[in-house]
Amino acid sequence: MARLVRHEAQGPYKVEASDKDQYVCACGLSQNKPFCDGSHKATLDEDEASLYRYAGDVRDGARRVVEA
Repeated sequence: MARLVRHEAQGPYKVEASDKDQYVCACGLSQNKPFCDGSHKATLDEDEASLYRYAGDVRDGARRVVEA
């Protein structure tokens, strides 16, 4: 069963560890999940009132508005 998941975060979650802080993907576009790879930067100019879909669920995939 396929599902669309709405991600509202435009940046990663910081996880503080004793040796090294880690950043976990919250936008859903990272190619290095569960870790952030900076893909959220592609979402910075999105309109908050619209729902977007990225082809292949990757930052370089074509972005289209699903719902405005």
